[in-house]
Amino acid sequence: MNYDWTLWGLFILLGLATTLPRASFIVLGERAALPESLQKALRYAPAAALAAIVAPDIFVSGGELTVLSPRLAAAAAAVLAALVFRNPWLPFIAGMGVLWGLERLLSAWMG
Repeated sequence: MNYDWTLWGLFILLGLATTLPRASFIVLGERAALPESLQKALRYAPAAALAAIVAPDIFVSGGELTVLSPRLAAAAAAVLAALVFRNPWLPFIAGMGVLWGLERLLSAWMG
């Protein structure tokens, strides 16, 4: 049996399986409109995806759940800076400043 053709066939099928659902919205356009309730639900998808990526880094440290940590304080500072000042750079500066400051403070205090 020739495994080269099997492998190439698998690559093609996987490519189609990932491309066709995405392209269907572009190709079909207005002919295939999503229900209004699904459109409302999809508005929250980017925020949910971002939360799913960021939350484990904030709340899990060393494989254990940590409720109070420098990462949580840094995330809170970044969110607060974003809400108050509406500056695109300030959340990064505030979050990293709090994170580095608390880590340095904890390392000096513990060791």
